[in-house]
Amino acid sequence: MLDKNGIAKRIAKEVKDGYYVNLGIGIPTLVANFVRDDISVEFQSENGVLGMGPFPFEGEEDADIINAGKQTITTLPGASFFDSALSFGMIRGQHVHLTILGAMEVAENGDIANWKIPGKMVKGMGGAMDLVASAENIIVAMMHTNRAGESKLLKRCTLPLTGVGCVKKIVTNLAVLEVTPKGFKLLERAPGVSVEEIKKATEGELIVEGDIPEMNI
Repeated sequence: MLDKNGIAKRIAKEVKDGYYVNLGIGIPTLVANFVRDDISVEFQSENGVLGMGPFPFEGEEDADIINAGKQTITTLPGASFFDSALSFGMIRGQHVHLTILGAMEVAENGDIANWKIPGKMVKGMGGAMDLVASAENIIVAMMHTNRAGESKLLKRCTLPLTGVGCVKKIVTNLAVLEVTPKGFKLLERAPGVSVEEIKKATEGELIVEGDIPEMNI
């Protein structure tokens, strides 16, 4: 089973040389820490940063340099800062190759709910609504079940939707799954996790074909 860093490390393998990548709040922000040194990647944050680096070491933080989640970040040589209009122009103009988001729920058809739990205070949907509407490649980083042990990979989302039919791939603490027209296709399982455990933790349709390899991270 993976922890949050393990999920981020596995997703980092999906990042290719030359990609422009948007990192959502939560687990996705950790991905920048694990990208291979031999490739060139530009991480974008919707508050107006292009060229984000790993998180700073303690004592080296700059409170003026933050990501969309208000966490302090580092920037790489050549990084740039700009206003939200230009930032969302990049997103809406489909200049981002890969979007990595967190989620509360994902449905077997690729619907995503990641912004609101009814009855709880929220600040609004934020930039996620633009990301899910514009991005052609969305990977979700999430825990497979909630704190009560209930599946977060569902037949249909129960929370208010952020986007419809937009998620391509999901990496959880248990598995890597691809969203297909027939449901969640199991691609890899986390170290020490069996296919049966993944089946029990998945409410939506789970497609298992042949032997499922363990993740190589």
